[in-house]
Amino acid sequence: MSARSLPASLPKATIPKVTIGELEANYPMYCKALRLLVREGRTLKKIQRTVCWHRLEQLHQCLPSQYKDPDYLFLLLRRETNRKAAGLPCPT
Repeated sequence: MSARSLPASLPKATIPKVTIGELEANYPMYCKALRLLVREGRTLKKIQRTVCWHRLEQLHQCLPSQYKDPDYLFLLLRRETNRKAAGLPCPT
């Protein structure tokens, strides 16, 4: 595992091992957590140190054709949040 994929604030020993099935089952929860962090106005650097970011990265690395890169998801959510804050309709 590369140093980039392990959040700096979470030592390797504190991150429990999960299976791909568990990651896939909890994908909606990780996306919801990411959406909440973006709405709160957290910076990308702070979000990248969270467990949800790490799990989204794992899913993307293991199954890139099924799960988008968390950087891409972050940009989509930030754009959506900015449009809502400006009172603009979100594209469907």
